[in-house]
Amino acid sequence: MSKPDLSLVFGLPPEKAVEYFESKGYVLTWDWRELWQEAQAKSFTVAKVMRTDILLDIRSAVDDALNNGTTFQEFKKNLTPILQAKGWWGKTEHVNTSTGEASIVQLGSPRRLRTIYQTNLQTAYMAGRYNQMMASTGSHPYWQYVAVLDGRTRPTHRAMNGRVFRYDDALWGSHFPPNGFNCRCRVSPLTAAAVEGQGRTVESSADRLIDHEIQMKDGTTAQVKALRIKVDGKDKLFAPDAGWSYNPAQQAQQLDKLAADAAKKLGE
Repeated sequence: MSKPDLSLVFGLPPEKAVEYFESKGYVLTWDWRELWQEAQAKSFTVAKVMRTDILLDIRSAVDDALNNGTTFQEFKKNLTPILQAKGWWGKTEHVNTSTGEASIVQLGSPRRLRTIYQTNLQTAYMAGRYNQMMASTGSHPYWQYVAVLDGRTRPTHRAMNGRVFRYDDALWGSHFPPNGFNCRCRVSPLTAAAVEGQGRTVESSADRLIDHEIQMKDGTTAQVKALRIKVDGKDKLFAPDAGWSYNPAQQAQQLDKLAADAAKKLGE
């Protein structure tokens, strides 16, 4: 059976991605902003899925993609009839219980399935890669941002390609890929000799990371961290999409530590 589509991009053995993904719990949410950034590091959720059995069906399909190399086409073919049979498909009317306002919302669709597939595999693979790279910082203390340079690459992501920062730079707490839906960027670890051999300069995000508000389509705003960079000689901000300004693996580790510390105090 073929490897998962995204493993070809990230070049990561799936075991580390599976390990991260399987550590997640389950949360039912209507709006994707109800489970914000850091909380997503330890919880699997799909917006507008309010039944546990449907969330389990989707989770099982993602598990299969990571463990067995399910391609997106197989993922879609297997999951679509299950979701259709349970009524989680197409557009439906939703009434806001707080305001009484009715609106038409999109449940399952081929486009939503692609987003679910890509988002979860991208996040799991890159979280696994982060953990793998953290284990070799003694020999590879420098991390290089790598973008896919084609017509679909965001200009600021393209401008980040090749830039090198230390593994413990604050940048990686908010900008470790993926940095948005369908982001294909990754990070490559480098030795000091490799940095010198490539003629690279090790940068620092100190005094360059700022809080930045992103305007949402519904008129609300979301806050992210943004890095000041130069693009074609002009000052620009390299900012993750709303909801992506965090490092899933790093946040999962911090939450695990907090839980362990709390359990230790309770046992004292």
